[in-house]
Amino acid sequence: MTQIAALTPDPSDRSYIGRWPEVLARLKATLETTGARVVATPWTDHVEDASGLADHDLILPVIAWGYHRDHDRWLAGCETWARAGLPMDNPAEVLRWNSDKAYLARLADKGVPIPPTRWTDGVTRDQVDAAFAETGAPVLIVKPTVSAGAFRTLRLSPGEALTEAPEGAAMIQPYLKSIETEGETSLLFFGGRFSHAVNKRPVPGDFRIQMQFGGLYRTVTPDAEAMALAQQVLAAIDEPLLYARIDLARDEAGRWVLMEAELIEPDFYLDHDPANGAGFAAAVGRRLGG
Repeated sequence: MTQIAALTPDPSDRSYIGRWPEVLARLKATLETTGARVVATPWTDHVEDASGLADHDLILPVIAWGYHRDHDRWLAGCETWARAGLPMDNPAEVLRWNSDKAYLARLADKGVPIPPTRWTDGVTRDQVDAAFAETGAPVLIVKPTVSAGAFRTLRLSPGEALTEAPEGAAMIQPYLKSIETEGETSLLFFGGRFSHAVNKRPVPGDFRIQMQFGGLYRTVTPDAEAMALAQQVLAAIDEPLLYARIDLARDEAGRWVLMEAELIEPDFYLDHDPANGAGFAAAVGRRLGG
């Protein structure tokens, strides 16, 4: 029987204990329609030695949540998995570079629109003040380049104290008011084919759209401009991807911009997929040669 390994969080990280098992259950139900057996295993068990994954026909890192809290070990794992030539999707090299949001600058260099971004090795008050002056934005977002789930993300007004600022490399961007009024839209692609889209809005008074902060999710049909931008992002990446979640929002001029290209462990929102994960199952089947 075909065997698939699903990489899961570090057992010592209790942050996601209430949520990842239900995501795994949905994933297993989808993948088992291909005739495969799905085995869950913590990504942290395979950082230095890949032999425990060698007998699997496919390795999916899609629930390796929490890697941003142990980024050095994540990078070491990516190197180990790449060196071992494991059948991992997305590929280990993609898992490496996509773990640092500095990749957005490289996509911007290829013509992909992103919010105006100031990149820094360490956030200072002077840099925040300069970003306010340069952008004219009434509110800024400051977050680490290695992060997930709004980890250490700040929303700042002019003169507001810079408390609990990100440590190390960070990014400073204008806060997009559309996040509150229109939300962020995620387009899901499996094997390069569009599957479904989900709009995510924060609860009133918040800016964080993640489910753990009460984010409100609904299935939507993306407009032509959003779809075109998502396709542009995938073309700019130009690497073999089993799955991709392209997160978009509108800027102050009403144009779609790329917020993230989630290629490691995105929630596929299969509970909002009208096809109940059929597109993902089909892409995995093609990957396995079925």
